[in-house]
Amino acid sequence: MLIQIDGSLGEGGGQILRTALSLSLVTGRPIQIDDIRAGRQKPGLLRQHLTAVLAAAEIGHAQVEGAVLGSTSIHFVPGPVKAGEYRFAVGSAGSGTLVFQTILPALMLAPGPSTLVIEGGTHNDAAPPFPFLERAFLPLVERMGPRIQVRLERPGFYPAGGGRFTAEIQPVDRLRPVHLGERSETTGRRVVAIVANLPREIAEREVKTAARLLEWAPETQVIESTRDSAGPGNVVMVEVESRGVAEIFTAFGKVGLSAERVAKVAVQEAQEYLGSKAAAGEHLADQLLLPMALTGAGSFTAVKLNRHAQTNMEVIRRFLPVRFECSEAGTCVMVAVRPE
Repeated sequence: MLIQIDGSLGEGGGQILRTALSLSLVTGRPIQIDDIRAGRQKPGLLRQHLTAVLAAAEIGHAQVEGAVLGSTSIHFVPGPVKAGEYRFAVGSAGSGTLVFQTILPALMLAPGPSTLVIEGGTHNDAAPPFPFLERAFLPLVERMGPRIQVRLERPGFYPAGGGRFTAEIQPVDRLRPVHLGERSETTGRRVVAIVANLPREIAEREVKTAARLLEWAPETQVIESTRDSAGPGNVVMVEVESRGVAEIFTAFGKVGLSAERVAKVAVQEAQEYLGSKAAAGEHLADQLLLPMALTGAGSFTAVKLNRHAQTNMEVIRRFLPVRFECSEAGTCVMVAVRPE
């Protein structure tokens, strides 16, 4: 039965499209999405969204109408998901990690292993950067059963893009629930600054500022400098490890924004997390909703649930017989997935 999705729902962004594509592949349900990205300044499919549609169509042998740049509507009829070797290129600095997350649910439940090569942006603002994907998100997904190995071959920063990473996915027949209660004591902490084709001094100022604001020791400061990038780029990451979970809070350097200010942006989000007992920060919480819903159960604590997450829940409920129960739990929010 066709599922009709209003792309202007809630925050009206690209996550509606990606979640609908993911679940269309997993459930075999055809979808019609209208008013795609109606809540954005440039509505319709940009390159990263179009790449996600085409990638989903390729692995799912789908029939698609409306898969062109700028399209505000698509009709997507999936066939059987086929494991294998795939390469997808965004063709811009658009996020390759979001393309990966679109097709991951289907491939981790596919009939065989898959290998992916994805080219595009790997370190993007408003998208999960590759280190977050590798060290925060995927370890939790692996606890649900599949084995997923990713490797960064070349970073890609906005606006040049040109990044590349690979992924190897060993699927499972059924995902198992995961429960993430209140966060335990901190077992590891780092402040990492990456500069690509930029002076190292920028990263030095960033890690020193972040460590000072967090009152962390000098040995927590890490600087990574690379020339293997199509263009310049800079990101600061505050990493917090606890037993069973790791979180990464990021801020990207921009023209006209001082190194100190960039560091403060990452620190502020990290401090909110450290001031709670939550296992997941705001963005990780949003990204855990879909894989947790596919298990049919599970729970986690989060700092908060934003409008993006609320919209994501609405879309997920259109496909899966689950409900989300959200309740205050001390300094955090408890999110539980229950069968409907």
